[in-house]
Amino acid sequence: MLRDHPRRYELANELHARPFPVLTAPCRAAFLAIKREDDAANRDRAVDRAHLEALLDRFGADHPKPGATHFFGQLGKHRLKWESHTEFVTYTLFSDGVADRPFDGSVFNEFPADWLDDAPGMRLTSALIRVENRPEDSAIDEKLAGWFVPESLAVASVLDDSAIIASDFRIDTGGHIRFAVFASDDAGDRRVGRIVQRLCEIETYKTMAMLTLPRARALSAELGEMDKTLSDLVGALRAGEAQTETTLEGLLTIGSDLERMLARSSFRFGAMDAYDALVQQRISVLREDRFGGRQTLAEFMMRRFDPAMRTCRSVQGRMEALAERAKRAGDLLSTRVNVDRATQNALLLRSMDDRAAAQLRLQKTVEGLSVVAISYYALGLVAAALYPFGAQLGWSKEMVSAVAVIPVVAAVWWVVRRIRRGMES
Repeated sequence: MLRDHPRRYELANELHARPFPVLTAPCRAAFLAIKREDDAANRDRAVDRAHLEALLDRFGADHPKPGATHFFGQLGKHRLKWESHTEFVTYTLFSDGVADRPFDGSVFNEFPADWLDDAPGMRLTSALIRVENRPEDSAIDEKLAGWFVPESLAVASVLDDSAIIASDFRIDTGGHIRFAVFASDDAGDRRVGRIVQRLCEIETYKTMAMLTLPRARALSAELGEMDKTLSDLVGALRAGEAQTETTLEGLLTIGSDLERMLARSSFRFGAMDAYDALVQQRISVLREDRFGGRQTLAEFMMRRFDPAMRTCRSVQGRMEALAERAKRAGDLLSTRVNVDRATQNALLLRSMDDRAAAQLRLQKTVEGLSVVAISYYALGLVAAALYPFGAQLGWSKEMVSAVAVIPVVAAVWWVVRRIRRGMES
């Protein structure tokens, strides 16, 4: 029998692990995202789960399955949706009907105060979503004018005019972002649920992407100082005024600082790109059309959100470019050290050649003197040996020595030369 891969069902079920809520207008939702301040991606997920179970126990609700990253269940008179993500967890309460006072935030009271105090993290964002049946366009304009700040209000008709969505993405006095959804009569319950879910995701992913901006600004200030220092080092290197040890120490400091910055910020910048892509994708699937001549969510993000993302990417590119410059400066310093070393070696070889030439001249001088000295003693021996024969010829001792000088010197010179050539070979 053909065996299944051990993770086949797990992988298939993952595609259906986060179903959209089914909502009927009018209704409302309270959304809360919680994130640890530091190293959220490596947090203990069991702590998040225990916090969820503590909330469920207060209402006598069932617990999620072991290892689940998603839960949907009844919480008193509300329905709770819980999701665990890479860096944060989200809680969403859905209620039937809407409050008489729009966005009053009373639904958040279902989260006990002491339970919120024990949350394993901080509030990343929270939102109030009000879903009404769609009235006349003039009535929508009137409501939007009273609920939102006109300057930053974004409004759009979505999903083939199934609903009108609106938000100014501002935090109200209760600490929440406000979203309004006016659902058409022909909008199904699942479609309304998808719209609400997309709005929650847009707000969360937008906020997660924006977390990179403060870090990018801080890094930009550091990069400015490092850029100036590196420019000074390279300028001194070009002018030939730099001390090798001082320049090397400066380049090592800059290089190590840049590597530290890249290592500490690489995850954040990578996550920013992912969250930015999710924001754009979630807006795209809403298929926006302009309503009442106002800006759409896509236009709002283009004017307010995209510049922040470009700033972050600019800092990231600047960091990488500075690291590359520091590497090239190190290569230049290495080249200069090699050139200086080659020059020193050439001077050393030249001085060695000069010493060898001097030694050769001295050697030749010594050889010449040695020929004279050896010839002197050899001449004495030869003259002593030839004197008896010279006496028979009537030659004096001086004449015998004079006749023997040239042959003796020539013989000594020839012997010394043969010895030197034998040593050289």
